[in-house]
Amino acid sequence: MKKILLIAILIFTISCSNNKEVKQVAAISCGQCKFDLDSEEGCSLAVKIDEKAYFVDGFNIDDFGDAHDKHTGFCEVIRQAEVIGVVENNRFKAKEIKLLEMK
Repeated sequence: MKKILLIAILIFTISCSNNKEVKQVAAISCGQCKFDLDSEEGCSLAVKIDEKAYFVDGFNIDDFGDAHDKHTGFCEVIRQAEVIGVVENNRFKAKEIKLLEMK
């Protein structure tokens, strides 16, 4: 019984350690309009990490203003942000997103 418990704890620890927290500056925009993601309907926030785009959980596309604003909207432009979170199940589980100033 102790062996089974030890193996279960080991497996759980290994599986949890695979979800490494990402903390970096990344491209952020509309997944459908700018990153060619098509697994969701409508416009949704997405982030590009290591050249791969992921839909974002934890923040909404309109949390940062009008998504269709010609100058700052995520459906119109790709912006840069400091992001913190974990890639899990092919999605980015965001803890924090801080938009960087546009140049």
